[in-house]
Amino acid sequence: MLQQLLLVISILPSYLSFELATRPPKPSNSAVPFLPGFDINAVIALAASLPSHSWEFGTASEALLELYDAPHAVFGSNPFPVPTILPADSPALKYAQEKIVIGQGPNGLSNGDGAVGDPASLGVSAVLLGMSSKDYASAAKEEVDYILGEAPRWWNGAISHRVQYAELWADFVYMVPPFLAYYGAATNNASVLSASVDQCRLYRQILRANTTGVAVGLWEHIIGPQNADPGIWSTGNAWAAAGMTRVLATVIKAPSSLFTKKASPTQLSNAWKTQAVSDLTMAIREILDAAMRVPTDGGLLRNYLNDPTWFGETSGTALLASVAYRIGVLAPSLGLSGSDAATYIQWAEGIRRVFGQDRGDKSAKAVHITSNGTATPAINPLGWGDRQPWTAGSPEGQNFVVLMYAAWRDCVHANVHGCNA
Repeated sequence: MLQQLLLVISILPSYLSFELATRPPKPSNSAVPFLPGFDINAVIALAASLPSHSWEFGTASEALLELYDAPHAVFGSNPFPVPTILPADSPALKYAQEKIVIGQGPNGLSNGDGAVGDPASLGVSAVLLGMSSKDYASAAKEEVDYILGEAPRWWNGAISHRVQYAELWADFVYMVPPFLAYYGAATNNASVLSASVDQCRLYRQILRANTTGVAVGLWEHIIGPQNADPGIWSTGNAWAAAGMTRVLATVIKAPSSLFTKKASPTQLSNAWKTQAVSDLTMAIREILDAAMRVPTDGGLLRNYLNDPTWFGETSGTALLASVAYRIGVLAPSLGLSGSDAATYIQWAEGIRRVFGQDRGDKSAKAVHITSNGTATPAINPLGWGDRQPWTAGSPEGQNFVVLMYAAWRDCVHANVHGCNA
């Protein structure tokens, strides 16, 4: 008995060290001040632990940034100039530091497995880490240089999501333009900031579906020679709208030194900024308005938004709800009316309530956060055409719920009418 006790005592320090190293970030009271109607702490734990691919790491890093470092995310009060935040003081940057693997070319921040856009999803984190590390600062610059100077392009100048051939994915708009915008604002580089907005415009030119009726304004998923998917995918539209919303917030909050009355080689004109805000707002609202028009399945958006044979799923639904909250908060800067803002907030609040419906009714169709924090039913994160609802936990889908929570929390803090805790 004594020997067994001594053995337990001897291995306990190693066990605790392992547990502390692998445990997901623990939410603080300031990061999670309100109860959304479901166990957000459990959702956060899975959002941090499930990712295994570069774009999932990038999405989780952004979700944790908006959750824990809200004032310094682009939706916050102090994104620029970029602050120096040590990873030890930020669960988001500590997480990103563990996931970034500095490389070369298309794999500059992570193994992109043939994708241009996926490693770039870690770019904002690399810029922040670069404030205290030259290695990360250099890696962020090299990533920008590759994207703008070497990646394949579509005929209209849109940068390819794939390395070996030109192909446009709606997903790209969440990965690359927000990074370019942030890098441009952080380094006072007007041409890179301008390129971020141009890429949103160019992607919309190609991917906006040629359709009528309730789906007008929505985007096709992929156009290209290898992985074409002309369907109007819920998560693809969410990727695009959320990415453009991040670019929009960056343009609005970029340092004033980037703008002047008349454009110069190092500054953009005030008229450019006004037009960029207008174009981005229009493109985001097109997607959001259409998503609010299409029929739902038990309150969730269907996997393919205009196809009634598909089940409603949590991933695209949560991310688009986050966009609605963000637009509601940004409304005064966008020239939107109070009624327009209220419409978006009301829709987003409805989605949040669907996620948090009373779990006591076992027959309720819209029970969407399980006791262990899994958002379900999601779409298979690696197979958007899979007809079997994904219930094991989508790495990106979990983080979309965190993004929805952070957007709702910030909306409540901003005292926007209709955002209720």
